[in-house]
Amino acid sequence: MSKLLRKQILEQGDIPNHIAIIMDGNGRWASSKNLPRISGHQEGINSVREIVQICGELEISHLTLYTFSSENWNRPKVEIKAIMKLLLRTINKEINNLNKNNVRLSIIGDLNDLPKDPQQAMIEGINKTKNNTGLNLILALSYGSRQELIMAFKRIANKVEKGKMKSEDISQEIITRELYTCDTPDPDLLIRTGGEHRISNFLLWQSAYTELYMTDSFWPDFREDQLLNAIIDYQNRQRRFGQTSEQVS
Repeated sequence: MSKLLRKQILEQGDIPNHIAIIMDGNGRWASSKNLPRISGHQEGINSVREIVQICGELEISHLTLYTFSSENWNRPKVEIKAIMKLLLRTINKEINNLNKNNVRLSIIGDLNDLPKDPQQAMIEGINKTKNNTGLNLILALSYGSRQELIMAFKRIANKVEKGKMKSEDISQEIITRELYTCDTPDPDLLIRTGGEHRISNFLLWQSAYTELYMTDSFWPDFREDQLLNAIIDYQNRQRRFGQTSEQVS
């Protein structure tokens, strides 16, 4: 099936340049199998590995994964500790393979919120892969879009107060330049797994015209065929950006 789907995607063209994914359903996947929640997060790593590989092979430029939200710090401390250990173990295990495959690792969010060891591992991974020219793998860690926007507005307000900018100069471009994603194109396709139909404080500004794709598949079950079907669904849509169908046809 995967070969046929890939062939269809390549023939259709218009492959998304930037895919963002809300990786939801790890805990529910584990519960459905009478496993501890951390087992769902562990199995979810296998989905990450496969999706990163496929995106690289399809020459997608950017893949942003909602890895740990600013709201996730409200989860039970035991689960948070387990997730941070898993994050550290995963980055240490995977970084050489990412580097070998020309993947560049980036982070959006407040990296300072992370414990020292995973924080340092992330910094080392970013530095090790910074010159790679293939897929840009962006992990959203301790990330919240509203918080991102507030920080951007504060920086702009500070510039206005210091006379470095006039309030009438504030524009969409000015705000975009103050975001974590200032050097990243807006997502073309945002996928959410796990059956929920919301974007949960993820890339709110950046997703103004992003195509949304929701699936009931839990993240640990989301693999190559599911990704390829999401891309095909995207390719069959008409992106109008406020214009009429006749204008963009």
